Amino acid sequence: MRPEVLTRLEALEAHHQELAQRLADPTIFSDPGQYQQVAREHASLTQVVTAFQEYRRITRELGDVDALSRESDPELRALAASEKAVLAARQAHLTRTIEQLLVPRDPRDDRSVIVEIRAGAGGEEAALFAGDLLRMYMRYAERHGWKSEVLSSSPTGLGGFKEAIIGIQGRGAYSRLKYESGVHRVQRVPATEASGRIHTSTATVAVLPEAEEVDVVIRPDELRIDIYRSGGAGGQNVNKVETAVRITHLPTGIVIACQDERSQHQNREKAMRILRAHLLERAIEQQQAEIALARRRQVGSGERSEKIRTYNFPQDRITDHRIGKTVHDLPTVLDGALDDLIEALAAASHAESLTAAS
Repeated sequence: MRPEVLTRLEALEAHHQELAQRLADPTIFSDPGQYQQVAREHASLTQVVTAFQEYRRITRELGDVDALSRESDPELRALAASEKAVLAARQAHLTRTIEQLLVPRDPRDDRSVIVEIRAGAGGEEAALFAGDLLRMYMRYAERHGWKSEVLSSSPTGLGGFKEAIIGIQGRGAYSRLKYESGVHRVQRVPATEASGRIHTSTATVAVLPEAEEVDVVIRPDELRIDIYRSGGAGGQNVNKVETAVRITHLPTGIVIACQDERSQHQNREKAMRILRAHLLERAIEQQQAEIALARRRQVGSGERSEKIRTYNFPQDRITDHRIGKTVHDLPTVLDGALDDLIEALAAASHAESLTAAS
């Protein structure tokens, strides 16, 4: 392990011990806020400190075994060689674990998300592909035990979507789905194609960490709220009662419209959820730009204009262009089996963060 990493770990261990001493002091309970802050910080360091202490123990044992390997007794040398291989493998594993734990964690990773899917180039086929992506993410949420709901949608006559916005609520949803932001490309023979010719279409996906009310402050005088009648197929209230809501955030010009629910209150609530997520994303991007304009990127995985993945139906394959990974069994992936791709993307992102930190 690099000397600078060892120095940092020793400092974290000392700080961890200091926090433990503060938690053991009865006077800290007189200030619940301070107690919670110290307890959270202590807990956040426990895993890396425990791994470092185990690493140090293994390193000492390796030194002892190395001394045995120089003994004259052949049996002792053979035993030492076997033990050394086991300890060296354990030490290497701990080194990788510690390096991963030292990478700063995205504080938004535990959040729920809002996923916006929009048909791109390709007309009706692009809208059908947007519908495929919508179902894929909802099935992925179901596989993880998360709750998903359609917040807003613009369906087409053939079952596709010009636009669909869904909320996925579940701990860690953003940590997994943030890698999905970008342009998704599909290559297949559309259902509307009589000649059997393969078409290429696209859909864009944006994944926003869902904002809490404390994250962004929205003043009532910053909003223009328009109420109008819903359009499209629906129940008897559609086109008769003004339940659709369009909210314009005047300082930024962001416009959010919701009309899927039967009540004005529900549509307004959903529109505000989407607006808060957009304002949080904007604040995050501005902060990143101030820190390093050259490294600015949308939700951690490249600009939205970047083509990130191709779904090739004739060859039954999906290729993620960011990491060059290809998987097959496309129908299963579209049924929500995304973990193989997402874990590979997370590993690549982690490795990039480690390189940047070194």
